[in-house]
Amino acid sequence: MPADATAATEASGRAASNHPLAPRSAVTSFLGVGQLALLTLVVVASLRSLPAMAVFGLGSITLYLIPAIFFLVPTALVAAELATGWKGGVYVWVREALGNRWGFTAVWLQWIQNVVWYPTQLSFIAAALAFVFFDPSLSNSGFFTAVVILVLYWGSTLITLRGGNLFAKLGSWGGILGTLLPAALLVVFGAIWVFGGEKSQVPLEASAVIPPFTGLASIVLIVSNVLAYAGMEVNAVHVNQMRDPGRGYPRSVFLAAILILLVFILPTIAIAVAVPQKELGLTNGIMLAFQEYFGHWGVGEWATAVVSALIAAGALASVVAWIAGPSKGLLAAAETGLLPPALQKRNKEGVQTGILMLQGTIVTLLAAIFIIVPDVSAAFVALIDMAAALYLIMYMLMFVSAIMLRRTAPDVKRAYRVPAMNLIAGVGFLACLAAFLLAFIPPDGFTAFPTAAYPWIVGAVIVVLGLPPLIFYAARRPGWDRRSDAEKGRRGTHQEDEVATPAASDAAPGAGSGSAPSSPGADAT
Repeated sequence: MPADATAATEASGRAASNHPLAPRSAVTSFLGVGQLALLTLVVVASLRSLPAMAVFGLGSITLYLIPAIFFLVPTALVAAELATGWKGGVYVWVREALGNRWGFTAVWLQWIQNVVWYPTQLSFIAAALAFVFFDPSLSNSGFFTAVVILVLYWGSTLITLRGGNLFAKLGSWGGILGTLLPAALLVVFGAIWVFGGEKSQVPLEASAVIPPFTGLASIVLIVSNVLAYAGMEVNAVHVNQMRDPGRGYPRSVFLAAILILLVFILPTIAIAVAVPQKELGLTNGIMLAFQEYFGHWGVGEWATAVVSALIAAGALASVVAWIAGPSKGLLAAAETGLLPPALQKRNKEGVQTGILMLQGTIVTLLAAIFIIVPDVSAAFVALIDMAAALYLIMYMLMFVSAIMLRRTAPDVKRAYRVPAMNLIAGVGFLACLAAFLLAFIPPDGFTAFPTAAYPWIVGAVIVVLGLPPLIFYAARRPGWDRRSDAEKGRRGTHQEDEVATPAASDAAPGAGSGSAPSSPGADAT
């Protein structure tokens, strides 16, 4: 989830041109292949998903590569074409291809998956804070985790309601200090550990690259890897800032994919070699690795506390930066008459209070899962599956829309066109569909819910959280549309479309970004 520094993307984008969505004739300087790749790395890379894959040791390499090839790359390429043909993000893309009902459904799913993502990111922060407080056992306390989620989430919401953008401005530093620096430290420590002859907790033979297969449940955590890459589409909005998008953007995508894989794979292996698998928790695995390294080399607990504080601060910056963004995208659609007036309310600062209150209520209810389910890691997995399933539906709508728009709007100018669109979008769609189906299968060793009940619980959550847009659309009334007659007549289908989305300028995450993602992640174009 989705992305820890989307604000950095916007800041860099504005520095490179008048605006990332500006016409190419208005661009005053251009982004290079490497620059855009680094921006994408900062947006997508997140440490939250690493412990889930560390249990597979070298097998995590395969489990990272599969969604990278079949999801990450198709998402980035398809979103680039859509972003350079239609301004407005997923709502406009899907609306132009499938109609207003499904466009609204897509942006709702984009928003609601972020709502589910907040507790997972905040539970990760709670685990880090447990080490800051020199009491790692707190990371396994559902009550402590729930309290941290509620305090930090509502505190972040209060900041957002005041119209402040301090944390959005600090988002880039949060991404660097809270994500890239700890990742680099893990890689260095892991290398010293392995090449220094210390005992590895996982096999390091080449054959270990193939993960053990004992049924679908043994690899179902690959779903969380798909969610880790969510948000790759965020920087598609910057395609117009490249001198030669047709050649430069694909190169940037593949360079970014390699960098993202390195940031994911190397720290994951560094965690795996130092921490016994039976001790790994999905929320505290990274902190346990630092504790193991520092303890082995005789460094005091203060070092683990300092690194944990950095990780917590970086993750919190991403949450605060994401609080308002996706909800602004939903508000833009809502104000065309798709949500009742109560959910269109703004305060004097222009912040969408109605949607934020609904968002906070859902987060509060989801936080209760950590109290109801004693195993914090199990609750974490359940929330990830819920978020992934919702987000994957949105991505499937995006891939279908891209294929349809090639047929129904072939003359719309795109600065970048995907080669073999049907093949690439089709691969992305099938990857999303496979991951969606895997979300209904409990991971290996998951005991929080009965195995037979697990798919019904995930399905119920998808229905409860995913069905409202269709209900709202069917129940909409003329009085819900608060636009003037002039605004109603201005609906465009190309670059003139004024529908706002959770753009990077709103400090919206990419998803993870995400992305998701990594993201969590969300479409920030």
